[in-house]
Amino acid sequence: MAFSRESALDVANVLSESLPYIQRYAGKTLVIKYGGNAMTDEKLQAGFARDIVLMKAIGIHPIVVHGGGPQIGDMLEKLSIESKFINGMRVTDAATMDVVEMVLGGQVNKHIVNMISQAGGKAIGLTGKDSHFIQAKKLFVKHQAEGMSAPEPVDIGHVGEVASIDTNVLKVLENSDLIPVIAPIGVDAEGNSYNINADLVAGKVAEAVGAEKLMLLTNISGVQDKQGNVLTGLTTAQVDGLIADGTIYGGMLPKISCALSAVNAGVGSAIIIDGRVPHAILLEILTDKGVGTLISNTKAAE
Repeated sequence: MAFSRESALDVANVLSESLPYIQRYAGKTLVIKYGGNAMTDEKLQAGFARDIVLMKAIGIHPIVVHGGGPQIGDMLEKLSIESKFINGMRVTDAATMDVVEMVLGGQVNKHIVNMISQAGGKAIGLTGKDSHFIQAKKLFVKHQAEGMSAPEPVDIGHVGEVASIDTNVLKVLENSDLIPVIAPIGVDAEGNSYNINADLVAGKVAEAVGAEKLMLLTNISGVQDKQGNVLTGLTTAQVDGLIADGTIYGGMLPKISCALSAVNAGVGSAIIIDGRVPHAILLEILTDKGVGTLISNTKAAE
């Protein structure tokens, strides 16, 4: 692609202006939860892979944790396995868990690894079963069926939550040129596999490695107030208030809870980021024009 002198100068100016941001994040670990439109749109996929490779090239240590719910649903449908949900969570019997492992740990994970490789980087695909680095425990959901006087815990099969993260594998990779790409599958002490929410895994990984930033890609522009305006910077106290007054509710609550937990556990900041925007990650870390909602534990959010 040929550049005019003016276009080339614009590029040079942008690169020069990004220097303080590069200096800020060089040597730091950033955990990125990859999902939504950014994971299904081909142009956004390619842009995401290039952005991750660029981050590694300038000395940042990215860790990618990916989802794959739609891909799991598609494969279950092809195999004529019915999907059942309780409180929005997929009931995962042994047969369904086999499909989850095949899709997340195989198809989706290796596709992301390949994209990063095609963009000139080096990535390695992992699940929490590798070296048992994501220890899981069974998740019970509370459900109140018709006729019940109160919610009761329900066993939804091989759905788990994070019990602990062994960071040894990730520390080894941090000191290499390899980019970890993690499928959110954990394992318990008996060797049983569990499907875990990818946002939750990303948050717990960020906590465990002491990440500078947790970035959660979504299909929305960020946390919005009751008038629909995007809130661009929030403290944890402000987020608690927005939850209490009902501004944050429904499907955004689990994502926000994950971000809050990470920041309260020492992660520098968490960002709910609009993954529909091309190069959203670079806009967030290398410019002052973010495309989402930043949550920090400081008196005044950045």
